[in-house]
Amino acid sequence: MIIIHSMDALPRLAASTLTDMLRAMPVTVVTGARQTGKTTLVRTLVHPEPRVYLTLDDLDVLEQAHRAPENLVARGPRLTIDEVQRAPDLLLAIKRSVDRHRGRGRFIVTGSANLLLMRTVSETLAGRASHLTLWPMTRREQIGLGRAGIWTELLATKDERWRDLIEAERVPRGDWRLLARRGGYPTPALELDTAADRATWFAGYTRTYLERDLADLSAIASLPDFRRLMRAVCLRVGQLMNQTELGRDVALPQPTVHRWLNLLETSYQLVRLPGYSVNRTKRLIKAPKLYWADTGLALHLAGQDQPSGAHLENVVLADLLVWRDAQLDPPTVSYWRTATGEEVDFVIEAGDRLLPIEVKATNRPRVRDAKHLESFRDEYGSRCRAGLLLHTGDTTEWLGPKILAAPWWRVL
Repeated sequence: MIIIHSMDALPRLAASTLTDMLRAMPVTVVTGARQTGKTTLVRTLVHPEPRVYLTLDDLDVLEQAHRAPENLVARGPRLTIDEVQRAPDLLLAIKRSVDRHRGRGRFIVTGSANLLLMRTVSETLAGRASHLTLWPMTRREQIGLGRAGIWTELLATKDERWRDLIEAERVPRGDWRLLARRGGYPTPALELDTAADRATWFAGYTRTYLERDLADLSAIASLPDFRRLMRAVCLRVGQLMNQTELGRDVALPQPTVHRWLNLLETSYQLVRLPGYSVNRTKRLIKAPKLYWADTGLALHLAGQDQPSGAHLENVVLADLLVWRDAQLDPPTVSYWRTATGEEVDFVIEAGDRLLPIEVKATNRPRVRDAKHLESFRDEYGSRCRAGLLLHTGDTTEWLGPKILAAPWWRVL
């Protein structure tokens, strides 16, 4: 049985990374989709010295940010400023303040959009800021462990000891379908027990996103068209991105599709997973694959009740993203696909080593399920760690000399 805790009591993996960044840099920028818990994270962080908290959701604060940004950033020696994407020019005032007094940990800035991708943001705070992304909660965060899966431990452990490492994990068995339907936004994941309640929350979230967040980021001429595009993307979770096909299916011109996909990525809804591009002997597919930041919202937007194997892949990717972005020296996460159709769902590249991961929605994996992992290992030789095949059953076993099949719930 999974024990669900109250949202405020749960530790987040990003908290320790945020603390490290505050010790090193004058500004720490925390971004992520609305409702991932950014405000809770920055307001509950234990600070050695008090901080002034301001949010641009407060109309008086927002007006000062537009009219007198220099006065706003002078309201305290240490400031936390929430939802800065509503007044991106405030970043220039922060830069000037930091250049006058370069103390560490002076500013925490949060935003519901990737400020580095926003065209309206001309100031990136280069050399002055660290950037941290807060994704929806992982399974282990939801059950109170404050972490992502055991990816760091796998990378640090010899391949032949992986089975012992995984079987030693004392975590509850999970239902991946329920996890996919709940997603990782704290409210539906932790506080709402029924599918109907979660559907109501997701509908309200979508409406808020369309009517408020998008207005802050870009002008959308037709919200119904944008909704259709979101639904089309969510119906293609785990598939290669084809903008021409998407445009044809939703009757939109390709430039509009391109711009709106960028907007979805900027606002941390769409995840484009890049293809692994190191080509040794095989011709590789390099187009990105499409995923959604939260599987619960993706299922809602697609109008689907039952998650598929692609959603199990998305659950694993969401965990990998939380883990990756909590590292001060983040590894890369990609997928691998050849022109002849061989494919590995995820490739972690850490240093000069590669860890290939395949995800199968089966409780009895077979040797044939590992054939693409074997092809990848043959292709990259000594750079490659053992292949990891995650499945929905209970058994951890070697399918071959260097292919370990393991239950997803023991790793995530």
